[in-house]
Amino acid sequence: MPIRILLADDHTVVRDGLRALLEKQPDMAVVAEAADGRDSIRLAEEQSPDVVVMDIGMPNLNGIEATRRILAANPRTAVVMLSMHQDESYVLRSLKAGAKGYLLKDSLRSEVIDAIRAVFRGRSFLTKKVSRMLQEDYMHQLESRGLDDSYDLLTDREREILQMVAEGKSNKEVASVLNISQTTVETHRAHILQKLGLHSVPELILYAVRKGIIS
Repeated sequence: MPIRILLADDHTVVRDGLRALLEKQPDMAVVAEAADGRDSIRLAEEQSPDVVVMDIGMPNLNGIEATRRILAANPRTAVVMLSMHQDESYVLRSLKAGAKGYLLKDSLRSEVIDAIRAVFRGRSFLTKKVSRMLQEDYMHQLESRGLDDSYDLLTDREREILQMVAEGKSNKEVASVLNISQTTVETHRAHILQKLGLHSVPELILYAVRKGIIS
């Protein structure tokens, strides 16, 4: 079965280009196209796509809010955000809304395909340019504040769990891989967030990208 994809972008030229690219892939099929945020919610409900490629700046309802509503109705759908913005606030807001992937509009074609396959498998995906920007920004912050790297505070087990959570694995999956209880995983997660001064899984994903733990 191919990966069923909904394209949501208010520019017909962008949708046509994406459709042409994706339909060349033997494991992908575009099942619907939306030209605004509200349309994307309706079509996601009708079609139950595996992946939505969602433009952030759309009329009637922006992509971040549309993503939030689509995932509230169907948490199994994976969303890849398509954006002109590479600053951290847009990335974080997209991840908090539930998006698993974040691409820039000038991304390589191969990145678009890689992102769709990654989020379909439950993994996170940020475009290389965004990853690089986050890593450089993180190093500048450490230097400007004269801070030691908080990553050094983590135990080996906490570092293992940090990577798996950032890759998109659930507590149950992490527990199964490490042969520990879900409660133990939850305790470790809480300690990781506390030690790193983070407040949510989206922030944890950004941290892992900045550190080069995931790409």
